[in-house]
Amino acid sequence: MNNPDGHSSVAGGTATAGEPYAGASAEEAFLALDGGEVHVLQDGPQDAPALLLIHGSASSARTWDAMVPALAAAHRVIRLDQLGHGLSAKPAEGGYGIEEQAGRAAAVLDRLGVARAVVAGHSGGGFVAVALAEQRPELVSALALVGTGPRLDAFTARAGGGIGPEQWPPDDEQIRRFASSGFHPGFAVPQELVDELRGMAFHAFAATAQASLAYLGRRPIPERLASLGKPVQVVYGELDARWEPASFAGYAAVPGARLDALPHCGHTPVLEDPAGTAALLLDFTAGLAAGAAGAAGPVGAAGQDAPGD
Repeated sequence: MNNPDGHSSVAGGTATAGEPYAGASAEEAFLALDGGEVHVLQDGPQDAPALLLIHGSASSARTWDAMVPALAAAHRVIRLDQLGHGLSAKPAEGGYGIEEQAGRAAAVLDRLGVARAVVAGHSGGGFVAVALAEQRPELVSALALVGTGPRLDAFTARAGGGIGPEQWPPDDEQIRRFASSGFHPGFAVPQELVDELRGMAFHAFAATAQASLAYLGRRPIPERLASLGKPVQVVYGELDARWEPASFAGYAAVPGARLDALPHCGHTPVLEDPAGTAALLLDFTAGLAAGAAGAAGPVGAAGQDAPGD
């Protein structure tokens, strides 16, 4: 990655499709942005349609690893560690608001020379994706939300999971207990996720959770989406234990929204069923491309006679 405003390298190894935290091979960079350095990964052809992936709270860009090989076959896939997560900076002075994180995501796209992208977010990353579209609508062609709760009263899990500053850093058992509500019963929480959460600073962990609930409390997500007028896909697990699964039907109020339910998944389909989630996302983006091609019309439609006329 040629990046005059940061330093870059190649990260990871060979990815195995369908295996969580498979270690996807990627170009890596650290961009100096407002609040500190932001860790960025890129995969796929540079000239392919851009797809920005935004992880949820208490995780990192690596949660998308197993989906990347499939997605990168058709897209320039861009991932970032939100401030306070993964290898990005964890400033004590804050900067963890949803709108602030969205501003950094926009800055990443600007630095990379991306003029327009489909933006996908998991859980609280979906809030950041929506806020990005609100701030910079010209950057966002469409939105895909995975396990992103629609309204505050649909939230069923206690923020923070009962882990306080006096218990930080938490041990493996505490983390697995906290993380268990993010998956369907019997799913083994990946050790990489445990390690990532332990590596967070408590102030970043707490501020991120509070920021998500505050953003959602100001206005429900379906209302925000309806105002934006963007193509929208919502993927959710029917076994979600952090949001009332029935509440995702509220997204049907968004004109044209596509809802995809995964009956065997909980809150984190990107790890529980990465292959299935990637297939749904690719079907959505392929439909966008087909729609754009159809809207362009025949080659001769712009002021010239089309062949055969």
